[in-house]
Amino acid sequence: MSYTRTCISGLFLLFLTLTCEAYSGFIGVKDTHFELNGSPFLFNGFNSYWLMHVAAEPTERYKVTEVLKDASAAGLSVCRTWAFSDGGDRALRISPGVYDERVFQGLDFVISEAKKYGVRLILSFVNQWNDFGGKAQYVQWARNAGAYISNDDDFYTHPLLKKYYKNHIEKVITRLNSITRVAYKDDPTIMAWELMNEPRDQADYSGKTVNAWVQEMASFVKSLDNKHLLEVGMEGFYGDSIPERKSVNPGYQVGTDYISNHLINEIDFATIHAYTDQWLSGQSDDAQFAWMERWITNHWQDARTILKKPLVLAEFGKSSRGQGSRDTFMSNVYRNVYNLAKEGGTMAGSLVWQLMAHGMENYDDGYCIVLGQNPSTTQIISDQAHVMASLAQSFNQPH
Repeated sequence: MSYTRTCISGLFLLFLTLTCEAYSGFIGVKDTHFELNGSPFLFNGFNSYWLMHVAAEPTERYKVTEVLKDASAAGLSVCRTWAFSDGGDRALRISPGVYDERVFQGLDFVISEAKKYGVRLILSFVNQWNDFGGKAQYVQWARNAGAYISNDDDFYTHPLLKKYYKNHIEKVITRLNSITRVAYKDDPTIMAWELMNEPRDQADYSGKTVNAWVQEMASFVKSLDNKHLLEVGMEGFYGDSIPERKSVNPGYQVGTDYISNHLINEIDFATIHAYTDQWLSGQSDDAQFAWMERWITNHWQDARTILKKPLVLAEFGKSSRGQGSRDTFMSNVYRNVYNLAKEGGTMAGSLVWQLMAHGMENYDDGYCIVLGQNPSTTQIISDQAHVMASLAQSFNQPH
């Protein structure tokens, strides 16, 4: 059966009825797997970084509703998105301490719609990259205030930059949703907070600088909110703690350490990202598939035996503008995720990059997927959602 927009809409009420009760609690961690209301929780999910940005304009909110509704009907249960927009167009934070209430209400809407459609959210606090501000905007603000900043990686060590960041964390976590009237810190619709999208530090490749920053900021988050899970936002590059593991990296380091960064007590689960078409550009599809399997499997082994925490493939994708079949690539990744998840649930789920609504071509980075627009891709995504949910259910059955 192929999913069309009509089929997705037809299944929606049934899916919502089956899931609304199950999504009433906070997602937690037990041993090396996620739990929801005492039962194992596995998922298939997606990235849609743009939700708050679009929802800041009320006339465009239908795009948010479309994606969450179609994703929910296809069985997708977790979405990762930005809870930041520092400076620039539709900025959430116009300058340090100055927020645009209209944009915050856009994020309120995203959370309320996610709750309506049974989708959990992972909300990220800041970007490594310049999109939507990132470290570079923090540095510019600090320089405008008269601080001496040598480079963007001072983000991890300079007291003023750390103050700006902590202030934003507190502003978001303590926000009272204008629609639901529930504080973010008390809302189980939020699955987890993310410290940073893809932290990197070109000034210290050992990972120690980022490690100290993660420890400080993770402790700060947990001092404000001990109900929600917390993750770093890492791509998964290995550092100095286990030198032999560096051979797993795609030929370079980025100043993080998958092992030490995730061993921090306040970090509840590990994440990895994977873009073989970027990291291994020029290599054959077979070579990229083989590397991808090694990348996921090595991190799963370490999550299970060293970190003893769940693992999420938090970003992966294949550009439609490149060589090879995206459907074949996604099927292979999903099969790998499922097979590892069967071994006790440490491999807990994956989040494809990225879902868009109809009419968002100007946002398309080559990785855009519109559910229902390409039936074969939609079917692959939906099938993975259902087999992961079935696997979680099977773990809960007496053996």
